[in-house]
Amino acid sequence: MSGNSKSNAWSVEDSRNLYHIGRWGADYFDVNDNGHVICRPRRSGGAAVALPDIIEEAKRRGLRFPLLVRFQDILRDRVEALNGAFSKAIADFGYTGRYRGVFPVKVNQLREVVEEILDAGRPFEYGLEVGSKTELFAGLALQDADAGLVICNGYKDPDFVHLALMGTKLGRHVIMVVEKLEELHQIIRVSKEVGVRPLIGIRARLLCKGFGKWAGSAGEDAKFGLSTADMVAAGEILKAEGMEDCFRLLHFHIGSQVPDILTIKKAVQEAGRIYAKLRQMNFPVEYVDCGGGLGIDYDGSRAVFESSTNYTLQEYANDIVYYLADVCNSEKVPHPNIITESGRAIVAHHSVLIVEVFGAIRKYRPSSKMEFGENEHHVTRELLEMRNNFEKFNTLEALHDAKERKDDAFNMFMVGLLGLEDKAKIETLYWQISELVVAAYRGKKHMPEEVREMGHSLGDQYLCNFSVFQSLLDHWALDQLFPIMPLARLQEQPTRETTLVDITCDSDGAINRFIDLEDVSNTLMLHELNDSKDGNGHEPYHLGMFLLGAYQDIMGDLHNLFGRVNELHVFVDPDEPEGYYVEEIITGTTVGMALESVQYDTRELKRQMKVQIDKAVKACRLKPSEGMNLLREFEQGLKTYTYLDFGRRGAGDGK
Repeated sequence: MSGNSKSNAWSVEDSRNLYHIGRWGADYFDVNDNGHVICRPRRSGGAAVALPDIIEEAKRRGLRFPLLVRFQDILRDRVEALNGAFSKAIADFGYTGRYRGVFPVKVNQLREVVEEILDAGRPFEYGLEVGSKTELFAGLALQDADAGLVICNGYKDPDFVHLALMGTKLGRHVIMVVEKLEELHQIIRVSKEVGVRPLIGIRARLLCKGFGKWAGSAGEDAKFGLSTADMVAAGEILKAEGMEDCFRLLHFHIGSQVPDILTIKKAVQEAGRIYAKLRQMNFPVEYVDCGGGLGIDYDGSRAVFESSTNYTLQEYANDIVYYLADVCNSEKVPHPNIITESGRAIVAHHSVLIVEVFGAIRKYRPSSKMEFGENEHHVTRELLEMRNNFEKFNTLEALHDAKERKDDAFNMFMVGLLGLEDKAKIETLYWQISELVVAAYRGKKHMPEEVREMGHSLGDQYLCNFSVFQSLLDHWALDQLFPIMPLARLQEQPTRETTLVDITCDSDGAINRFIDLEDVSNTLMLHELNDSKDGNGHEPYHLGMFLLGAYQDIMGDLHNLFGRVNELHVFVDPDEPEGYYVEEIITGTTVGMALESVQYDTRELKRQMKVQIDKAVKACRLKPSEGMNLLREFEQGLKTYTYLDFGRRGAGDGK
């Protein structure tokens, strides 16, 4: 809720608890004693980087906000943590197979991300999963390890199959996963044409189904995979072709971001039985690919909720290894090598979007001077009495009466019986009384639902320089929750209850669902925007949007032609004066680039603008010098960032 008082008792620990950073931060993010959010890319084993320092570094380099910061060291740490968890489980349960993880390129196709993951995974023979022909082109070029693993999912045409077989010729371990029975015939035909024996996987359509937003990607009605009858038919086809030795992998998938470990346990047991029966039918299957699904605890609740998980990384690895071993031991078949396609769990933490708050929209401004005289409208007088003597009224009754007076005023205004100034006074008094009602319940054990809703309604809208559709598409499309918090002033108590709105012209460009341990919160507590020292606007206030590394980078759209944001790639290094260095800067989309992506020719736009300026000069609407300046500004503007620039006018240089 709103209010301007600052509590001297507020501490950094209170901010940690308010924003739950100790829960979703996974030891990568915390708050230091200065009230700044910090990142420890190597967790307890490495140095800390303060995000406000990153902001200042970006400003020195001329970068504008929004800004995406990638902590590349987190990618390495996540790869090591995943492989370490499976290594421990394999040792603990006496498992005789190996773990071979692969990164699904679709989760984040950025070259620097994929290269960093492959480099970190080299000691573990970490591989890639591709789901399209385009991804396969990239995957084969980047996967340069001998016998490097490449899993090919998704529907395939003959060109896809041919390219995969060329990868096999190069010495890569390229396994094509059959998604429908007809694909098997195609793989066999093309492999004979090029003279390469394929490595084949088959995706099983399990009866077991997950829970959450992506549960529909598994179960009997799933888009991909073979039924039990089709799998038996596939085995017969392979035997008839003398290619049963090519059947090397069994695949299953129960959906992305699986929140409940029980779902994973059941799926692994079902897939383990299928694997065992295939081995008993003399198919030399050596891999069980458990697909994706390893979730991220976005909200820190550690619950069976769409934006959370009720299990740890080690528990996930333990259950896969234990249940596969248990089934195989009972069926007396060899333990298979285990593959997982964990993408979200590898890349989500490494990416932070920093956005700048540039204003606020409020129901009313407490600082506004509103004069009340003796001859006020009777509704105004009643509300004034209620506000000035609020402690004499029953709290809920005051709220109900104030709402009734506000509704009466609206009806009188609609029939011409109330002036605009009177309407403004009545509405202002109504919001002031509502604020008193909410404040009266703050801190109590029980708050009536109507009062809670009023608190949300009173909240400010903080205007943020970014696009939800470009940078947080899953929030808009799927109601996915992401942790959001201020990056500084965390030693101060936040006093404004807010929602966030972006700079697109779409009313859906807003964030009004935030993480909470017990439920979803409709508002986010933030600090009052402090006036700048020169009296022009307010001091910079930056928010961090966390765990954005999975899917958001590639799935964002160009709504209003706001393009990709500026990026800063950071590595920690204790030998550097600041404890880190910027490895790479990727500048965001310029106005010209965004226009060209939707078939505008910038040269033609310049020509058309020059024609209009020439006409204006001939018509004496512009002086020739004014026309030349206008054309120069137009041409320079095509090179600027698509987002708002609150710096010096004309300072933009494409960054």
